[in-house]
Amino acid sequence: MATFTSHTAINGDVTHQVKIRMRGYRPQSATFKRITDAKRWAQDTESAMRDGRYFRHAEAKKHLLSELIDKYIVEVLPSKPRNSINTQRNLLWWKDQIGFHPLSEITPALIAQYRDSLLNTLTYRNKKRSPSTVIRYLAALSHALTIAVNELGWMDSNPMSKVTKPKSPQGRVRFLDDDERKRLLEACKLSQSKHLYTVVVLAISTGMRKSEILKLCWSQVDLLRGQITLHLTKNGERRAVPLTGHAFELMTEWAKVRHIGSDHLFPGVGTNKPVDTKKPWETALRKANIENFRFHDLRHCTASYLAMGGASLAEIAEVLGHKTLSMVKRYSHIAESHTHKVVSAMNDKIFAGEHKNG
Repeated sequence: MATFTSHTAINGDVTHQVKIRMRGYRPQSATFKRITDAKRWAQDTESAMRDGRYFRHAEAKKHLLSELIDKYIVEVLPSKPRNSINTQRNLLWWKDQIGFHPLSEITPALIAQYRDSLLNTLTYRNKKRSPSTVIRYLAALSHALTIAVNELGWMDSNPMSKVTKPKSPQGRVRFLDDDERKRLLEACKLSQSKHLYTVVVLAISTGMRKSEILKLCWSQVDLLRGQITLHLTKNGERRAVPLTGHAFELMTEWAKVRHIGSDHLFPGVGTNKPVDTKKPWETALRKANIENFRFHDLRHCTASYLAMGGASLAEIAEVLGHKTLSMVKRYSHIAESHTHKVVSAMNDKIFAGEHKNG
């Protein structure tokens, strides 16, 4: 039950103190300049106590966002090694910007304000962040807030659930046509790097990422079964990669000259680290006269060639290691376009005489 007491200071200012005593809770009190604010606080607090919500709300006032972020980095992040460096960097940005706020003040409006700041301010490289990058900043904070709700009991709900995420643009699709592919492979064959050609062929034939290829160890390669096993992929799951055709032939030959002092397929010179193919790759692109093309686009080549070959979006997603179809929808128009051309060519061939006689 709430009781109200008014006090008049020497200068004439009046304040109103409200005290609440309810069974099962410690006495609570607050002071306000206006009696209406005091009554509103008493009503809200008593309602929260009766509904069993007050404890968490009180906890949210006790803990700063910076405390939650520090706790998350120390206790939760080590169990998520994949991309943990970037996640920590993103969380530290939030800590620097709004870490001084208690969790009770981390509202959807506050998060949205800093979401817009992320989108509109420049990075240290004097560039704007992409919507995809901002989404990753939001995701990092969101998971920390979820821990505060579900495991720590510091918050009632995650305010991020009410924050609109920036619309990520449709993913880029740049793949090599037949002539470009031939020129690039020829340039890779002539490269001073003995690794480059095999690395690029693996990338095109399997859809593996550059980091996945360069970090490969012989213990992951099963030539008898024609398979490469990726134990920890970007989505955190194990993936079996088929090894067939020319890629299988190259791997069979590569195994005959494997480096004795390293388990890496592509070891660097004098180290137990993978080889660095950045400069040889850039040189091959220049000699092949190929522009606007990145190593990661070789994954787009794999997906696009699969789509042209009649593979479904689900099959493409499985090859690339995507959990959902959302990431491969960008290739749907390629599959549809190629299907249209095949059907059109078939009709032109079998009904060629009918057009003239009709």
